[in-house]
Amino acid sequence: MLEEAKKSFLKQGFMKTLGAKIIHIEKGEVKIQCNKNDGLTQQNGFFHAGVLTSLMDVACGYAALTVMPKNSDVLSVEFKTNLLRPATSEIIIATGKVIKAGKTLVFCEAKVEDEQGKLYTTMQATMISMQKNKAN
Repeated sequence: MLEEAKKSFLKQGFMKTLGAKIIHIEKGEVKIQCNKNDGLTQQNGFFHAGVLTSLMDVACGYAALTVMPKNSDVLSVEFKTNLLRPATSEIIIATGKVIKAGKTLVFCEAKVEDEQGKLYTTMQATMISMQKNKAN
């Protein structure tokens, strides 16, 4: 499912808009990098919380997809985010990891850090495995 996850990520228009890219993928773990630009900041010049949350959501989703059966797709069911400090760096990395995978639901955790490992946000998320239609 690693190749399928990479191909699916490239179809994400919002990730393209953010300038985000997968920098690491393995079974149960995905890292997504994003560089700061003025379009991604809030009024004080920090990365917007929506950017951080979106990156973690997608990192969890693709980490979950890597442990799902072939012909699966993934959707978020729920997530909780903790914003620990303003994201002030020029580059952020969202890491999503599978904690427990069931037949249908996959529980994940994520974090956003800078390149030196300074922690900005965390997330707990549940993803659901959906079977693609044969036509997709």
